[in-house]
Amino acid sequence: MKKLVSFLTIAVVALAAVAAWSQSRSDIVLKLSGGTARKIALPDFRAAGAAAPFAAVFNQTVFADIQQSGLLEPAAKSFYPLNPPQQESDLRATPEPRPARRGAEPETPNCGGLCLSDWANPPVEAAYLGFGYLAEQGGQLVAFGHLFTTSVTDIASAKAFRKLYNAPMTEEGARRLAHEYAADILKQFGGQSLAGSKIYFVSDRGGKGTKELWTMDFDGANQRQLTKFGSVSTMPAVSPDHNRLAFTTFAKGQPQIMVMSLETFRYLPFLNPQASLNATPSFTTDGSQILFSSTLDGRYTQIYSANSDGTGVRRLSNNRAIEMEPKVNPKTGQDVLFVSGRGGFQQIYRMNLDGAGVERLTDGSGEAANPAWHPDGQIMAFKWTRGYAPGNWNIF
Repeated sequence: MKKLVSFLTIAVVALAAVAAWSQSRSDIVLKLSGGTARKIALPDFRAAGAAAPFAAVFNQTVFADIQQSGLLEPAAKSFYPLNPPQQESDLRATPEPRPARRGAEPETPNCGGLCLSDWANPPVEAAYLGFGYLAEQGGQLVAFGHLFTTSVTDIASAKAFRKLYNAPMTEEGARRLAHEYAADILKQFGGQSLAGSKIYFVSDRGGKGTKELWTMDFDGANQRQLTKFGSVSTMPAVSPDHNRLAFTTFAKGQPQIMVMSLETFRYLPFLNPQASLNATPSFTTDGSQILFSSTLDGRYTQIYSANSDGTGVRRLSNNRAIEMEPKVNPKTGQDVLFVSGRGGFQQIYRMNLDGAGVERLTDGSGEAANPAWHPDGQIMAFKWTRGYAPGNWNIF
C-alpha cells in the first residue's frame, strides 16, 4: 500500500470582516487522558439556497472523519436535542436549576439544545460540541464551523475555535470543507488528519486477469484509473515531491518499470536495463534515484539503484539468492528495507543505501515480504506467515 499527500490550496474570501471573523480563537486547551475516547456531538450543519444540495455529503464526511480517527467518539444523533445551535450567537447561558419539589430530584435545566449543558447532560453526554452551517457566498460554498467544550459554563471560555472554510460550489468542494473542518477538530487533540492524502492501489476490477493502478482519496472518494494497459501493473511507488509514480508492469511482456507524471498523467522516460525482470521500484528521499530489483546479472534477482530516468545503474546487493522490494527510509534516506532469500525462506533485511551493513530483521521463521516504513522511519509494517499455514499471510 502506498499513499502520499497532495495538499489542496485553500481559497481566501476577500471580505475583510469575514476574514477577521474566521481568525477568531480562544486560548482553551483540550486534553485527552485515559484509554477511552471522549464523546463529541456533531449535529448536522444546515444549509439553504444554493448550498442546500451539498449539506448531506458535508455532514456525512465530517462524521466519518471523526469516527475513523479513533480520538473521539461521535455521540449517536438519535439522542440530540431538536434545536442545535448554528452559530455562536445562538448559544444561551445555562439557567439556574429550578428548586426541587419536596422529595423530588432537582430539575435539570434544558434549553432545547441552545445551552452547552444540553449536550453535556444525558442522554447525549458529550464532552465537546461541533456545530455550524453552510451558505453560498460570492459563488463559493462556505462553512462556518465551531467547536466548544460542553463542561465549561462560560460560553466565551468554552470556545475552542470558530472558523470559516470555503471551496467551489460542488460536491467535491463540500467534501473538502468537511475534511478541513474535521482536521481542525482533531488538531485540538493532537491528531493528524489525512485530508488531502491520496492512496495508490492495484485493482483487478476490470476482470480478464488484468490488474491496473488506481488512485483515490484516503476515504475512498474520487477513485480514478491511472493505467489502462489491459495487462498486469503493480507495485506503485510515489516520489517524495508527489509528482511521479513508478511501478512494475507486464504491459510489454516481461516485467519492466514505468514512471508516470502525476501532474500530466503522461509517461516519463525510464531506461530499463536489458534484463528479463526489472521490478519493485522505490524512490530515494530526494527523488533523484530509484532503487529496484533486476535480473541484470542474468541469474539472481538483485537490488540496484539508478538515476530517476534509469541511467547510471549501480548494483547494491550481490548474493546467490532472490532479493527484491527495496524500500528507502523516508526519514533518514540512508536505510533500505528489502526482502531476501539468502538464508532460506524469504525474510526482511535492512542495509545502508550503499549496500553495506546488511542485517536481518525478521527471525527466520515463516516467510516475510512487502515491508513498508512508517513516516517517522522508526518502525515498519510487513506481511508474514509466521505461526500460520504456508501462504497464509498476516500483517505485522
